[in-house]
Amino acid sequence: MGKYVQAQRRGKSPVFKAHVRTRKGAVKLRSIDYAERRGYVRGVIKEILHDPGRGAPVAKIQFLNAYRYKRDTELMVATEGMYTGQFIYCGKKATLSVGNVLPLRQVPEGTIVCNVEARPGDRGQFARGSGCFAV
Repeated sequence: MGKYVQAQRRGKSPVFKAHVRTRKGAVKLRSIDYAERRGYVRGVIKEILHDPGRGAPVAKIQFLNAYRYKRDTELMVATEGMYTGQFIYCGKKATLSVGNVLPLRQVPEGTIVCNVEARPGDRGQFARGSGCFAV
């Protein structure tokens, strides 16, 4: 029969609840828009945060909205080598450098990547943990 693992009991009863009050939010890639499909969008890293309950650090990235006069803030998994104030480019025509987001068909074979989408538009599924990568 065995015993229940305590981490798996969270959410099962009022005794074992996940402590989510201090969590920063859902970590996802940008949703794909026209500018990202055809060219690229520039964002700047405002800060790198520690998210409780997650091993990998989280980067708060600010983009200009393409359709309204406002700024959009996204939370993404921070890769090794990212720093505050760095410009991040997302899109088909972005250059291959640390932190940039581009389609897998634009990346040469053998390149180390993280936060890979399983299907286009699902905003990242694979290699999202601390120290995780895909080749």
